[in-house]
Amino acid sequence: MAGLESFSLYGALACAALAILASLSRFFRNRRTASAPAGRYALTLADLLAALTFVFLTLVIMARWIRTGHGPFSNMYEFASAFTWGAVGIGFFFQWRYKSGALRNIGLFIALILIIFAVVKYQQPEPLVPALQQSVLLSVHVASAVVAYGTLTIGFGAAILFLIQQKKKSTLLPEASILEAVSYQSVMIGFPFLTAVIILGALWADIAWGKYWSWDPKETASLVTWLLYAAYLHARIIAGWRGTRTAVLLITGFAAILLTFFGNYIFSGLHAYG
Repeated sequence: MAGLESFSLYGALACAALAILASLSRFFRNRRTASAPAGRYALTLADLLAALTFVFLTLVIMARWIRTGHGPFSNMYEFASAFTWGAVGIGFFFQWRYKSGALRNIGLFIALILIIFAVVKYQQPEPLVPALQQSVLLSVHVASAVVAYGTLTIGFGAAILFLIQQKKKSTLLPEASILEAVSYQSVMIGFPFLTAVIILGALWADIAWGKYWSWDPKETASLVTWLLYAAYLHARIIAGWRGTRTAVLLITGFAAILLTFFGNYIFSGLHAYG
């Protein structure tokens, strides 16, 4: 299984990079002519490569799970693999929902960065430390994070594209109203899972460390992230915010997700594992 895991990881890296290049090729060709056959071929190739990326990432997680006997939660390499899988998979959902490859490419671009990180941070399986031995609870905790982070990744990308579309009015990107709808739907899906991450994490903390909340830096960062997305929902639903202000809130929220994810490299604490 070690050989399959390694092959699949590098396969995902190659396919993600080539899918992005194919998408960029189609984008620049379409700027010259919308009916160029080469542009259609590039689109088909990008779709195929993106699908292969998802298949390879699935194989990475499956091979690792078989080797270790537990879900992808014991180190940052495994976390990154799961996060990447979620971003690509949910990107496909939004592509299907809104008929736009740009939304899938958002997840794919973030995934490429995370795959590179996973390659750099690759770790051989090791016995679980005592705090990580609640495998069922932790698997559900991580699964909730995968859905939350993957979905909110698409919301972040849609917010970026919205700001670009506000200035450029490009016919090659989804309309601003669609991008705003994607942003909102991503939070409506991701926020309940983000809430579950905190609740399940607290339950795990009580079992592992004897208390539900210890203001560990990563716990605090996750709470700040939750509050930012709660503020987005409040601003949009109650205060009626739209447009640039909500897009900036989503970008800030995703920055908090990255801080939460990589926080153990910045702060010491109970979550300080590699």
